[in-house]
This record gives sequence, C-alpha cells and structure tokens, in this order.
Amino acid sequence: MLTSSLLRFARTTAPGAARRTLASAPAVATTNVYSDGPPSVYDKIIKVTIIDPSGARRIIPAMVGQTLYAACDLNGVDLGPASVGATQQKERSDTWTEPLYGEGATSGFDHVLLQGNNEGVELAEPPHSNEVKMLEKYWDEDEIFPESRLASLVEVNAKMDGMVVYVPDRLCDDIP
Repeated sequence: MLTSSLLRFARTTAPGAARRTLASAPAVATTNVYSDGPPSVYDKIIKVTIIDPSGARRIIPAMVGQTLYAACDLNGVDLGPASVGATQQKERSDTWTEPLYGEGATSGFDHVLLQGNNEGVELAEPPHSNEVKMLEKYWDEDEIFPESRLASLVEVNAKMDGMVVYVPDRLCDDIP
C-alpha cells in the first residue's frame, strides 16, 4: 500500500524537476574502502623460509592464524609428531588473558628455532610454562635457545612474512 502511494507520487512529480534537483546537487566524492580492490585470500598468506638440518632452504606459504606446524605439514615439511594439546590461555590485551582450558604442549618433538630479529616473532605469544617444560624434557640443555619454540604452538601472524625457521635434527620418534 505504501509502495503504491509512492509510485503515484513519483508519477505526479515532473520528471524534469527531479532531474534539475539531482543535477544541481553538489557532486559527492566517493572513496573506495579497498584502494587496491576487494580483499583477497592472498592478503592472508605470508612466506616462511624453512631451513632443514642439512641446510636446504625451502620457502613455503602460510596462512595467518594457523599454526606453524600446520603450515609445514600442508607443504610437506616433516617436523615429527605434533604437540597436539590445545592452547592453555590467550593474551587478548595487556590487562586480559583469556583462559582457554587447553592442556598445552603434550610433547616436544616439533621443536623449531624462530628467527630472532623478526617483528612477527616478537608479536607472537611468549612460550607458556608447559611449552618450556616440554622443550626441557625432550631436548638437551645445549639444544634449547631463546628462539626455541614448539611449531604446533606458534600461531602465524602477518608480521612473520619472510621469517626464517630453522628445523634442528629430529629426535628419534619411531621406536616400536
């Protein structure tokens, strides 16, 4: 009923008057929110360089938000068994740490060394106490460095683009 009233009103007004009104209105500059076009999945993909124990370098893509272990696994980089425990807590701000009630690290097989001078490494959450315990339990003291992390507990962020990850010699994990 309202639409039919609007249509009658639109027919009765002079079309020329409507054109004059629109033509005399100042032009509004439209700004495109996406200056380079619409967002794409490629905006969320970064490149990570993996160096294996033999020194071979391999550049792999990684999605922002996934774990480093998942990125390596999807690209055929063998890091050994994953530490499959869920995250215990997540730092949301300086004042709030959300408890996620995960069990944390369950093994230390997926040990990697992250490039120390990368901005993304500094933005990543620091290792939790459980992760440090697993590293100390599975690896010798001379094999653990400040850059040591478990790949399954490192969440990839956008600032890690170009980061170098060193994979040390694997522990023997195939004993029957």
